[in-house]
Amino acid sequence: MAGTEQHYILERPSFDKPVKLLIVVSPYYKDIADNMIAGAVAEIEACGGTYDIVEVPGALEIPTAIGHAERLSNFDGYVALGCVIRGETTHYDTVCNDSSRAIQLLGLQGLSIGNGILTVENRPQAEVRANPKDQNKGGGAAAAALHLIALSRKWGSPRKGVGFMPASDEIKLAGDF
Repeated sequence: MAGTEQHYILERPSFDKPVKLLIVVSPYYKDIADNMIAGAVAEIEACGGTYDIVEVPGALEIPTAIGHAERLSNFDGYVALGCVIRGETTHYDTVCNDSSRAIQLLGLQGLSIGNGILTVENRPQAEVRANPKDQNKGGGAAAAALHLIALSRKWGSPRKGVGFMPASDEIKLAGDF
């Protein structure tokens, strides 16, 4: 049973320069989302960070919102929060797999994202995982994003953006060599 297992938790990272995160949440199950936000906010504030919160309709929209924010804003990292509870159709599998895969692809492109989209069989499982005084998966997702930001700053390379980028003036044309 997951509730009785002991897990190692990394020490909270520290930052010389403040961090700013975007929490992207799907409040489809509002009470669960609110608990996850509370856990994430507490973790971000414990590191001296700041945050903005944006809501999207569902878990599938979370990665798209993160991609837009990366291109159009100035966040150091992202916290993806939502909850998908298994229903009677295969839609559950699509939402779980596609939202997770999209977040992973954004991460592989250099974004610091903590994935806190719960994928559970029933509401009681979600309630335990979302509760900041129990499994605190919102806080865990924020911690993951903060650790990735710390690594990114440690390695110090500038971000290169997400997806296709327009050609810049610095790119030489074929005849300009």
